Amino acid sequence: MLRLKVSSTFSPKYALTNVIIGGGGTNELDKTGYKNISYEGNITIKDYVLSQNYPNPFNPSTTINYQMPKDGFVTLIIYDILGREVKTLVNEYKAQGRYEVNFNAGNLASGVYIYRIKVNDFSSAKKLLLMK
Repeated sequence: MLRLKVSSTFSPKYALTNVIIGGGGTNELDKTGYKNISYEGNITIKDYVLSQNYPNPFNPSTTINYQMPKDGFVTLIIYDILGREVKTLVNEYKAQGRYEVNFNAGNLASGVYIYRIKVNDFSSAKKLLLMK
């Protein structure tokens, strides 16, 4: 018997934790003590998600992930704390799926910024912190 607790990251990569192997069978691990397990299949996206950027705080660049269950026109914009538009990261039609966007704030001052996504009827915003 192989029991797994799966911890998912945003991307379709998974980390296995709390692996319990038992049940009377023989289990051989490689020299590192790991067993390779793979899964190939379709991953269904059911919800819109705007993830927290990472790293956060950051200097000078960070990554923003989002997912969308339907095709649509996506805008992902960075605003300063006063609501002024600082940078448009995405402004185009995208197919359903998971996306990763890198934001380089090398030319901006330290501070709190807001990033906001709009796609179809979905809208969400989160804070990010630039520390130089």
